[in-house]
Amino acid sequence: MLTQLRYIRLIDVADILIIAFVIYKVIMLIRGTRAVQLIRGVAVLLLVTYFSRRLGLAATYWLLDKVMTIGLIAIPIIFQPELRRALEQIGRGRFFGRTMSVLGEEDWEEIIAEVVRAVQVLSRNKVGALLVMERQTGLNDVLESGIRVDGIVSAEFLVNIFVPNTPLHDGATIIRGDRVVAAGCFLPLSENPDLGQELGTRHRAALGITEQSDAISIVVSEETGTISVAQEGRLRRYLDETSLKEYLGKIYKKEPLNFSNLLHWRTTDG
Repeated sequence: MLTQLRYIRLIDVADILIIAFVIYKVIMLIRGTRAVQLIRGVAVLLLVTYFSRRLGLAATYWLLDKVMTIGLIAIPIIFQPELRRALEQIGRGRFFGRTMSVLGEEDWEEIIAEVVRAVQVLSRNKVGALLVMERQTGLNDVLESGIRVDGIVSAEFLVNIFVPNTPLHDGATIIRGDRVVAAGCFLPLSENPDLGQELGTRHRAALGITEQSDAISIVVSEETGTISVAQEGRLRRYLDETSLKEYLGKIYKKEPLNFSNLLHWRTTDG
């Protein structure tokens, strides 16, 4: 081993570091999209294909081998948004930029307080609003449909975004960590046929994004000022300031949510 190390040149070390850095940046780029779940699926298929061959499962291996062959053609199509985004970031010089910092519990408490305060103002004035708080599943593909703003999360800023008859009023505002990263974004609508007729486009969009990611959506009804929260395809309506703050606090503290405390909320499953 030591003998082989003598033949490693400085250029080889630089080569390895460059490849490691590129792989790291690709991972960070993918982490900001829903491509993570797709990659996990591909990894599982590769493992099953490998073990089916080692165990002599001829029929299973043949089927998976054909699937993987077709997958080589499908991968560029599936990852087209991510590939395009990567090339755009390289062209803008952002591929080598820094990544988002990690927030502590006190930071999240402050962010939640600002969000709740903004929602209360919007609800009191019956101003329609749709806020999406990004979590583990990245929403970069959704951000591309809106307008980048990149501002610190504050109640005043959020309220100002949803002032009626302004360019950013319509659509969803995306919050990533302590930043408002985009506004006026288009979200996928829920295709659940069991939703009530009283739910409008905002509520269906709020449900739609939570069906495809682990994001949290907060909706303020323009007609009634009602506050609703969507998570994992479920819509919880008629929240007040206290219940909304408690709900968000338990999620971002990674504590199990006690649904027995939420029985006073009227719930609509999505």
